Amino acid sequence: MIGLVITGVCGKVGSAILRLALTDPGFRVCRILEAKGHPSIGKTGDLIAGPEAGTLVIEDDFPTALAECDVVIDFTEPVSSVRHVRIAAEQGKAIVIGTTGFSPEARTEIFGTKGARAVLSPNMSIGVNLLFALVEKASSVLDTGYDAEIVEMHHKWKKDAPSGTAVSLKNIIESSKPGNNWIEVAGRTGIWGERKEEEIGVFSVRGGDTVGEHTVIYAGIGERLELTHRAFSRENFARGALRAAAWLVNRQPGIYDMRNVLGLTGPEA
Repeated sequence: MIGLVITGVCGKVGSAILRLALTDPGFRVCRILEAKGHPSIGKTGDLIAGPEAGTLVIEDDFPTALAECDVVIDFTEPVSSVRHVRIAAEQGKAIVIGTTGFSPEARTEIFGTKGARAVLSPNMSIGVNLLFALVEKASSVLDTGYDAEIVEMHHKWKKDAPSGTAVSLKNIIESSKPGNNWIEVAGRTGIWGERKEEEIGVFSVRGGDTVGEHTVIYAGIGERLELTHRAFSRENFARGALRAAAWLVNRQPGIYDMRNVLGLTGPEA
């Protein structure tokens, strides 16, 4: 049985992970954590995940919590996640990171953490990671004459834009033409002029309680291909995170992503 620590447990995804982990015979939830100063510190987990979590107390001491666990699932904030990667590496623990909004410097710090054993993915959904693979293939085939645009929609409470998933989709498309001088467009207004071949649009829509939608459009002359993923529940992110945690515990140190977990790419992210 895999010993699990969940950080950011009071968040929408964190609470979904807790509910699923408590019913999964492959996991034993050791500790549940939130940020220091969070109003739920000291309260029991039944407030967020039902009576099955009633014996767990929400804590804030991350280093101490790792002592009896095998793997951490972390859905928090970029600054916290970078710190958690470092501490997990120091203690020889695996960590699955679903946090989004990392700066390039923060990603560099994570990848440079000695001994880190982590799955780092902006989206833990199995369907989204299959979308990544499909976009990689489509972008290599539709290399000329097709204009690529990305549209993503999320709930009105989401803090970062574009989403981490949309950024990953953009990076995949751009990598299909590494010599292209890409022009990234986040909005168009006024007399914009004709669309340049090297433009790639990434547009963010926010509203309601939309869990997450991503569409990649390849617009050619006389036809258009659209690849879309829609998430209707955060449980698909939670299931993916648990699958990543189970996969990671027996791996060698390295920074992996969900495509590694699903066998869709090589050994490292």
